[in-house]
Amino acid sequence: MKRINITVNGKAVSASVEPRMQLADFLRESLNLTGTHLGCEHGVCGACTLLVDGTPIRSCITLAVACEGARVTTVEGLDEDLIAGELRAAFSREHALQCGYCTPGMLISARDTVMRMPDANERDIRVAMSGNLCRCTGYVGIVRAIQSVITERKAKGLSSPPSPRAEFGPAGSGRARPTAVGAVAAAPAAARAARRPGPAGAADRAPEARRVAEPGVGKPQTTLHESFTVDYPRAKVWAFFGRLGDVATCLPGTSLLGTPTDEHVETRIRIKVGPIVSEFDGAADVVRDASSFSGVIRGSAHDARSRSATRGEIQYVLIEDENGAATRVEVDVGFTLTGPLAQFSRSSIVHDIAWRMTDAFARNLRARLNRGNGSARADSTAGASISEINAAPLILSVIWNRIKTFFRSLLGR
Repeated sequence: MKRINITVNGKAVSASVEPRMQLADFLRESLNLTGTHLGCEHGVCGACTLLVDGTPIRSCITLAVACEGARVTTVEGLDEDLIAGELRAAFSREHALQCGYCTPGMLISARDTVMRMPDANERDIRVAMSGNLCRCTGYVGIVRAIQSVITERKAKGLSSPPSPRAEFGPAGSGRARPTAVGAVAAAPAAARAARRPGPAGAADRAPEARRVAEPGVGKPQTTLHESFTVDYPRAKVWAFFGRLGDVATCLPGTSLLGTPTDEHVETRIRIKVGPIVSEFDGAADVVRDASSFSGVIRGSAHDARSRSATRGEIQYVLIEDENGAATRVEVDVGFTLTGPLAQFSRSSIVHDIAWRMTDAFARNLRARLNRGNGSARADSTAGASISEINAAPLILSVIWNRIKTFFRSLLGR
């Protein structure tokens, strides 16, 4: 847990939150500010839009801990706001809402548009509001409502307050600082390396390609960091990681398609969620750096049945532990999941399931290393079949743990 201090709708708030908790979840679950709606939870639909330091942001993809010291304003905090009041009246007058689910985010973005664009025409408004999706209205009423507010304010000679969007930053534009692009990418890796114990200099060595996503692929939707320890010397674990086929089949639900090489493997991953069974066929390539005992695995896969697809990158580094008798494996995963199965990629649940899958991978790795010199390749033949990943029990386990945690906190235990 991490302590954060923020200002929400003008009131100081101090609370302990999970480092992975999204700002939207914190506002809704901890502060009962349910005016902020959650839609896609991927930063696409705009339903969760609110203000951080006066700047509209997607609260479903903004970590609560990233807003330390910031001013957060939700739709509830705009009850007395003049422009928001004019927009609410215009939305009602122009029939700019139906089910109303997108309306809080629409009002936040519309207010920002009125403030920034006092001379906006219809096209300008449509472009400015293109980040907020509505399934009901067809947008005609929304655009008309915003345009009417701009026209009325201009006719009355009303000037909008100065827009805070002079510069942009991670949590809010008011706290942005110029930073070199290279420094932004290097900072998280350097911070993680500084936290890893081990021989001097071993932790901060990384492969040449150590980054979250391959250039041109784009930033992944989900990033994870996991680590585990095996009771074998680093040299032996490094040799095992050099056999990509053996490494791949340590992951539950994975089987091989064709004969793998040390740099390329083609796999099938079978995943079951209740009655839904998906088979992701894909391929991966690896780049290894023997000087730092690290590597990067990049791959992509698709499921023809559900028309879902994923691509991502796994970065790992092997660190000596217990005076060389054991090896700690540090793993960073970044991936993007698209298609119907993307609905299961809610960050908090994915992190819990990833922990369980990492544990299963570590157990399988230990079992392979226990075979002696690790040269046996019985599970690396083409078409080798490993039981499917049954995600339903994992999800149910996560939910049950959440319920138990809730009642413990409720009862003060």
